Amino acid sequence: MTEPNADVQVVGGVDTHAEVHLAAVIDQVGRELGHAAFPTTPDGYAALLEWLGQHGQVLLVGVEGTGMYGAGLTRVLQAAGIWVVEVDRPDRKARRFQGKSDPIDAYAAARAALSGRASGTPKTRTGTVEMIRQLRVARAGAVKAKTIAWNELKALIKTAPDPLRQQLRAMDGAALLDRCVGLRAARGPVPHHSPFAKRRRPGVLVDPTAACKRALSVLARRIRTLEAEIADLDDDLRPLIEQTAPTLLAMYGVGLDVAGQLLATVGDNPDRLRTEAAFAHLCGVAPIPASSGKTNRHRLNRGGDRGANHALWRIAMTRLRYDQRTKAYRDRRAAQQKTNKDIMRCLKRYIAREVYDAILTDLAPTPPTENLVRAA
Repeated sequence: MTEPNADVQVVGGVDTHAEVHLAAVIDQVGRELGHAAFPTTPDGYAALLEWLGQHGQVLLVGVEGTGMYGAGLTRVLQAAGIWVVEVDRPDRKARRFQGKSDPIDAYAAARAALSGRASGTPKTRTGTVEMIRQLRVARAGAVKAKTIAWNELKALIKTAPDPLRQQLRAMDGAALLDRCVGLRAARGPVPHHSPFAKRRRPGVLVDPTAACKRALSVLARRIRTLEAEIADLDDDLRPLIEQTAPTLLAMYGVGLDVAGQLLATVGDNPDRLRTEAAFAHLCGVAPIPASSGKTNRHRLNRGGDRGANHALWRIAMTRLRYDQRTKAYRDRRAAQQKTNKDIMRCLKRYIAREVYDAILTDLAPTPPTENLVRAA
């Protein structure tokens, strides 16, 4: 093995994939020193780390996709004390001029880290907030599936045969589910020559009404199952969010779902967002200049984390409906000829400032002395 040259300082770049990561190394003036591929396994991560060290003292490493394929490698690099920065993939214009390959992307990641163009700090993904994010992924899938099942059930009722439709059209909610779960479809005998006879299947459905009853019963049971999943996940999420973000939950208009989304957006290390303006930009509520000539205005930001943006919108809508101060602010801005979009943009920007301060308070590192006391 080649002995590392401690006098040479190098920067790494990694193009991440599901099975193999392509790593590249450059020196401080951007000269290419080499590239190599490593499997996405613990042994592969260790080999990549050792390979980087063979070229010299590693200043930092730019990694594409630290929140997806590069999450495991990022944790290993950070545990080794190496500064990791998150690198966005090259834009289309750069790819048109430079081409596209894994080594090209890896060297581009290293140069972006060296120049400072890429400077984002990855989420640590090692604390309670990561637990909340993982549970919310499962919950979001269950909520989406439940919505789809409800839409399918109601669509079937609208096209059901008249006698069945008349029974169900005026019902809704739990009463409708109870009725649909209890539906029994009429069946006839299974022919002996049918392959289904060997599987001891119930009889064949006799008509469209029977088929509709069967479909409605299945969908109603699916909805009930998904409701139980959501309730179980809420029971797991509630204590985690309450103990992690009491200050955030105390804000007007913030519930468990909104707090969970905002925490997942920030991550376990909120210090990676250096200012509240950076947090506003991450949430897509930072004002974008849209001035021209005599017009001086700002527009809505369509970028950022749309889940966090929606969470801030929910807070703003709750306050607009129930909070007198927010209503007075809306009326004052409306008197200044501001549009509803402009008023909402301003409200979300102010709320982002409050949320940032609350999250910093909740996720502030515990002093070492307190840790010792608690351990005792």
